[in-house]
Amino acid sequence: TTNPPETSSSPTALFQRPSAKERRLLTDALRTETVGGMVLLFAAVAALVWANTPLSHAYETLRETHFGISALGLDLSVEHWASDGVLTIFFFVAGIELKRELTVGELRRPSAAALPVVAALCGMAVPALTYLVVNLAGGGKLHGWAIPMATDIAFALGVLAVIGTNLPSGIRAFLLTLAIVDDLGAILVIAVFYTSDLNWWAFAGAVAGLIVFRVLHINLRVRGWYVYVPLALAIWALTYNSGVHATIAGVAMGFLLRVTPDDEEDPDSTSTGERVEHLVRPLSAGFAVPVFALFSAGVAVSGSALSETFRQPEALGVMLGLVAGKFFGVFGGTWLAARFTRARLNPELSWSDVAGVAMLAGIGFTVSLLVTELAFDGPTVTEHAKAAVLIGSLLSALVACVLLKVRDAQYRAMWEEETRDEDGDGIPDIDQAPDAERRPTEAARRATDGGS
Repeated sequence: TTNPPETSSSPTALFQRPSAKERRLLTDALRTETVGGMVLLFAAVAALVWANTPLSHAYETLRETHFGISALGLDLSVEHWASDGVLTIFFFVAGIELKRELTVGELRRPSAAALPVVAALCGMAVPALTYLVVNLAGGGKLHGWAIPMATDIAFALGVLAVIGTNLPSGIRAFLLTLAIVDDLGAILVIAVFYTSDLNWWAFAGAVAGLIVFRVLHINLRVRGWYVYVPLALAIWALTYNSGVHATIAGVAMGFLLRVTPDDEEDPDSTSTGERVEHLVRPLSAGFAVPVFALFSAGVAVSGSALSETFRQPEALGVMLGLVAGKFFGVFGGTWLAARFTRARLNPELSWSDVAGVAMLAGIGFTVSLLVTELAFDGPTVTEHAKAAVLIGSLLSALVACVLLKVRDAQYRAMWEEETRDEDGDGIPDIDQAPDAERRPTEAARRATDGGS
């Protein structure tokens, strides 16, 4: 095997190469997210251009256009359909990811989960504290403390695709796990701190719908999208009318899907959750998130608006939280975990790689924009905070690009080692027994490395 089995006394390697199955799932997920990230970048740029041209009035008119069923409390603007409606698909996928990671993935093992979880928690706490300090000192509104907490994995991967770096799977897995824990934190924050007055009847209806969902899926093993899609829409509508943010319905339904292998004797067999995630992820990455970006990222970027953004404590807190808070939180949390536990950095990498990932974590686009809309009522503060999210994410992306590009030769060598297939059987050589005739390069590497 690539990595020796862990024992209670063996140290955990930071950025360690995941198992073969985890790498396959990771490759599938990140391929879709990378394409989605490119679409997301395009949608964000389109929104910015549209909102800063003579056609800006048409943009605002479209964004504020209402449609829906008033009798069901669903007469929403296009902007709200994007943030409360289609973005639920993104959170549905996030729910499946969370369930899989916690049940059968890397997060099920405390030793493997400790590093990214500590890094993610520090990466949420330090940006929030940064925002609070800036706004306490400047007399700003404190309700936006959660805006710089989350990492946008799709945007980050889109940036990596643009600069053409080949991060090894260990770093990509760490980044994805970091984003998953970030998403969980954001979900909890939205549910607890940004929920309006509850409509208990609607809330009870949503809970009843989730119970029916679970019974059909887990107990009765009912299949067929024609059963679950209408039920999911009913759960979403009831959740929206309950006062809980509607995206929480997506998380809850994703969390209810089975993620254990259908054939428990075959660990490589797939689960219902994995198959549904495989089908829905392209819809999330290629449609839901870009549509949300298109109607949320359109902010004024004139000279006066930008200067005001840098003067407002709310916007300044968001920018510093994303650029500085995220970096020091993720890097510091990783260092503390490595300092006070048996975790050690992968010998093929260095702390400059941790710095690059920590900087990349400062890209907080999708969830940060969503929390901005929930945190502030005034349009001026909201627009400035959104501009701060865009500026902070852009600055983090630029610095991360420099840090990661410097190390690209090392990453490329590690990536080629992971994906080498000299015998052309479709299975990476690193996942097979050494064979000096069919896979000489890998056999020679293992001989040099002592069989690891």
